[in-house]
Amino acid sequence: MYYLKVEKGLSENSIQAYKSDLEKLFVFLSDAHIAPEHAEREHLSDFMVELGSMGIHPRTQARILSGIKSFYRFLLYNDRRADDPTELIGTPKTGLYLPEVLTVAEIDAMIAAIDLSKPEGQRNKAIIEMLYGSGLRVSELINLQLSRLNADEGYILVEGKGSKQRLVPVSEQTLKELKLWYIDRHVLAIKKGHEDFIFLNRRGSKLTRAMIFVIVKQLAELAGIRKSVSPHTLRHSFATHLLENGANLRAIQLLLGHESITTTEIYTHIDIHFLKKTIFDFHPLLRK
Repeated sequence: MYYLKVEKGLSENSIQAYKSDLEKLFVFLSDAHIAPEHAEREHLSDFMVELGSMGIHPRTQARILSGIKSFYRFLLYNDRRADDPTELIGTPKTGLYLPEVLTVAEIDAMIAAIDLSKPEGQRNKAIIEMLYGSGLRVSELINLQLSRLNADEGYILVEGKGSKQRLVPVSEQTLKELKLWYIDRHVLAIKKGHEDFIFLNRRGSKLTRAMIFVIVKQLAELAGIRKSVSPHTLRHSFATHLLENGANLRAIQLLLGHESITTTEIYTHIDIHFLKKTIFDFHPLLRK
């Protein structure tokens, strides 16, 4: 794991996902009484076929294969194997993935569905404002720290993938909701070591990724939204709405913390779909 954390610079979440994917392979090979370091190409190909037969999505298969390839390259570079058995295994075709995007009205409906009379109400409102207003990843949100927020200048220092840091603007509206949340936060019995985290649960501990998923999904259901909604949907919506309103793709890349502009270019495809829908919905000839 030292290799993944230090040399490849992977985050803790990425390392855990990597371990989980490799464990699937190790269980498969163990059933065939094959040690991972002795597996051949046909064994790994059989494993990929097994993933497909289990109904695992091609995108997930591709991610698992990527981790397996990294593992065998590691063995090769450290002289624990003389060859790379994954070299000729092709990546599953994933196609173009266009994530769900919420409308501004749907996001407003989610915020309106928050019950501010509950102890966690204001906290949840601040969470939605932060996810949509700044386009953060879930891991970035739960690790936000009070000491890294500059409210006067309107930005916060965020630690993204691979421990890379970036400055993210925070809107006046989001700052307002955060200040209201701090009123509730101050009455919590905060656990030692969690004093600097912005978002806490009722026991005074840092929120988990799973809890953020629960909060977002419950609010989407209360708002009557039928789309598949996750915290990442708010991040996608943030980027898409910026592009629809004329924002520069390079600026969106920096805001999202994408290492490559090609990752950000997914939003140009979403924008094309938005423009196509606009034509079909509003062009008088096509409406007939």
